[in-house]
Amino acid sequence: MSQIGQVMVALVDNMMVGHVGTTELAAAAFANSVFMIGMVFGMGVTYGLTPLVGAAFGKNDRNTIVVWLKNGSFSHLLASVALTFVMFSVYFFLPMMGQPQDVLELAKPYYLLLCASYFPFMLFFSQKQFFEGIGNTKMAMHITLTSNVVNIVVNYLFIFGKFGMPELGLLGAGIGTLVSRMIMPVLYAFYVARNTQLSSYFAEARLQQISKQKVLGVLKIGIPIGFQLIVEVTAFAIGAVMMGWLGETALAAHQVAIGLASTAYMIALGVSQANTIRVSHQMGVKDYAAMKTAAFASTHLVLAFMSLTALLFIVGRNILPYLFTSDVAVIQIAAELLIIAAVFQLFDGLQVIMQSTLRGMADVTKPMLIAFVAYLLVGIPTSYGFAFLLDFGPQGIWFGYLVGLTTAGILFYLRFKNNLRKLNLG
Repeated sequence: MSQIGQVMVALVDNMMVGHVGTTELAAAAFANSVFMIGMVFGMGVTYGLTPLVGAAFGKNDRNTIVVWLKNGSFSHLLASVALTFVMFSVYFFLPMMGQPQDVLELAKPYYLLLCASYFPFMLFFSQKQFFEGIGNTKMAMHITLTSNVVNIVVNYLFIFGKFGMPELGLLGAGIGTLVSRMIMPVLYAFYVARNTQLSSYFAEARLQQISKQKVLGVLKIGIPIGFQLIVEVTAFAIGAVMMGWLGETALAAHQVAIGLASTAYMIALGVSQANTIRVSHQMGVKDYAAMKTAAFASTHLVLAFMSLTALLFIVGRNILPYLFTSDVAVIQIAAELLIIAAVFQLFDGLQVIMQSTLRGMADVTKPMLIAFVAYLLVGIPTSYGFAFLLDFGPQGIWFGYLVGLTTAGILFYLRFKNNLRKLNLG
């Protein structure tokens, strides 16, 4: 629920903005695709804290837990400042990405509001990953769901100009995103202050020294995870940019289909993060048989769920797009893309659960290289070839997604099997 809440902000923006106009929906698609690259890289950097805290928690080593809390929070603060600067800098490159001028003009102010929401979003995720390392996932769920309610209310007021508020369209959706993300770290502070058991971790962490070695230890795991995630999202973002070359109708349809596929993915990602926690706990106590059991249990859960979403996409392909738009041309293309999305659901589920298992084992460098090969060297050229050389149009770009995800899922699984053999569990 916490993970689906992260993508739900953009999904709700798209659903509400899509009923304003196709150009607004295309602009949201473009801005979110670019912003998502920095967003998931930052998330990946914070993910490096979870297996470190999880291993210490598995061994019941409280002193090491608070040491990682202090140094992890410091490293994430540095990363947040640097990445916020980078995200704002990307604004000046938006006109160079070949988008229709009317789409670009709407996307630029919306993108700036997304960038303003980046720093509070990173503060939230830093704390989220620590608490998930000690097995507390409910707090992040409550905060995320609350922030989504706030986003919907503010969107309604400012997108459509209700109750005397100005009618701002896409800009109103940006305001909703900014407000909802600003309250997330505030709610975390409120929850921790009211819970003596949780606040004691922070009281003890304040007494710890910042260690260069520990800060680098967090970043050594977090940055490869960030790059691992960023290459996948970059592949999807490049696909969205290429979709813009085909026109705003194709781009709007892409955003509808990717919004639905992302919702299914984020639920699978939630299970995968639970898997990272379980694997890191078992690695901490060196119970490798239990680690293997946890990994395969998570795999079965994700593959079963993604099979159901694949069926839903096939059966509902002509109905689901109406949640976002009433434009018949957009709906027709989106329905065709959902067929391809249904096919790659299983491989998307396989790659995300295998990534999380490797992350829980603190195996991050080789998977980063696998992701680079699968998504950027295989997926993107396939998208371009099918879409423009073979003239498949929007569907061709999504064929590239299918090939990239399939390659990644298989290679991550082979990497996991290799790790099991090293532990005499193959």
